[in-house]
Order: sequence, then C-alpha cells, then structure tokens
Amino acid sequence: MKKWTRWQDWVTVVAGLFAALSVIWTKAAGSSTSLMLVFGALLIISGVINLAMLGTPAMEWIQAAFGALLFLSPWFGSYAMQTGVARTSWITGLVALVVTAMAIKPSTEEHRHHSLSPSHEAAETLNHIDRRGP
Repeated sequence: MKKWTRWQDWVTVVAGLFAALSVIWTKAAGSSTSLMLVFGALLIISGVINLAMLGTPAMEWIQAAFGALLFLSPWFGSYAMQTGVARTSWITGLVALVVTAMAIKPSTEEHRHHSLSPSHEAAETLNHIDRRGP
C-alpha cells in the first residue's frame, strides 16, 4: 500500500474538517464549539499522520478514540439537546470511528509486514529459493 492513498484516512480527515468547520454554521450550545474544534482538529491531524506513515496501528486506535470522543461529546459537553450541533458530532464521530475501525486490520498487517527483521526476510527468501530448486 502506498502513502496518501488509503480512503479510510481521507474520510476521517474530511469528517474532522467538517466537524471543525461546522461551528461556523451551527448554533453553539454548551461547550460544543470548543469540543468540535478540538476533536475535529485531532481527527484531521491523526488522519494526516496515518496517511503519511503506513502501518501504525497505535495511531489508528488513537484516531478511533478521537472519533468516539467526538461521538460522545454532546453528552459530556452538555449539548445533546441541541439537534443540529449534536447530530453533527454524532454523525462525524461515528463516521470517523467506523472507517478507522475498518482500517485497523490492514494497518496491523502492514505493520507486521514491515516489522520483519532483515534476517527473517533473508531466511524466507532462501526457503523460497530452496523450494524452487536449481
């Protein structure tokens, strides 16, 4: 897999951007403005990091946590009753959480692939050559 090509991370970046920018057109309630700006920005940053550095499962889990926190923010930020801003948090947080969850397994496999030691890779190559014969 190439850098900057994983669609899940692009969707997360867009969800974070939408959450952060939505404070412009949604009516603020409770601490909605600060929470949506913070979690939106964190989703953007974590998405860009995941796009730039493939095979970082720990960062995928952190990104999933940001999505979950954005989803939960209407309740702990006291704006769950404000439909517009709460729905924006719920939808963008859930989108980020779901697509990040879909990216965790491929990211873990990529990490395992790149974490093979050179001696292990050399042994795999020799085994492959031995199986083919001269």
